[in-house]
Amino acid sequence: MRISSSANKMKNYDIVIIGHVSHDILNYRGEVSRFIGGAAYFSSFAAKKSGAELLVVTKMAEDDFGLLNGMSKEGIEVLAIPSQQTTSIENIFVTDDVDNRKVNLLSQADPFSMEDIPEVKARVYNLAGLFKGEFQPSMIKTLSRRGKVALDLQAMLRTSEHGKFTWNDWDEKAKYLPHLTYLKADSLESKVITGTEDRRKAAQIMNSLGAEEVMITHSSEVIVYDGKKYYSAPFKPGNLSGRAGRGDTCFISYITRKLSQDTDESLKYAAALTSIKMERPGPFSGTRDDVLARMKTF
Repeated sequence: MRISSSANKMKNYDIVIIGHVSHDILNYRGEVSRFIGGAAYFSSFAAKKSGAELLVVTKMAEDDFGLLNGMSKEGIEVLAIPSQQTTSIENIFVTDDVDNRKVNLLSQADPFSMEDIPEVKARVYNLAGLFKGEFQPSMIKTLSRRGKVALDLQAMLRTSEHGKFTWNDWDEKAKYLPHLTYLKADSLESKVITGTEDRRKAAQIMNSLGAEEVMITHSSEVIVYDGKKYYSAPFKPGNLSGRAGRGDTCFISYITRKLSQDTDESLKYAAALTSIKMERPGPFSGTRDDVLARMKTF
């Protein structure tokens, strides 16, 4: 599954997604299921089905490379780098509130460094991390010299302590946020890094620290602040059976659509696509036409 860097150099990509694909457990109110997860996994399907040319860079145990077969069948290009372990996470939902869950880290793949990223041309580099330590923060500044950089804030705030996750503020946020074009947080992460539960105020604070566009997801809606205006769109899923991967799907859908559309249209597209995704377990499996049709109902 490893792709030679010489082959990659011949292509131009819209997006390079970097992050661990994980072998996860979902415990929803006592009902347990296993699934392939990780921000890089969920993001790749939504981006591909939205028309992006993309490359996914991931790390996992070679014995688990078969977990990537679904991505390959979808035509998603993957650079899989062997690791001692594959990341595995247990998500426990006690209620229907998708913003309220317990997370346990069962195992983790090796961290990424710039040496793992092929020297390809891309419009956006998406650091789709799951926990602190997955990326060297200096990668943000280095990648910003190549193209736009997107970051899921959980990669800098979520910390594993004896297998249990906690969320801690990012000491170097003032140093690295100015190098980000897109920053995503959920309502918990935005409170941790800004100290306020007011999502619009939190978005303004993160923008003032340097992030160009700030997205905050909540169970009811997604908002974006670009330093001048707030944009919002509701989530309207028919059910929540596909709740896992909601934020990852929303963020990449917005980024992909933003390659050709304005902020307002891109956010509505992302909310509609994510609403469809939440109605079925696994990554987004619809089409752009499905999303455009759902947008008309908003």
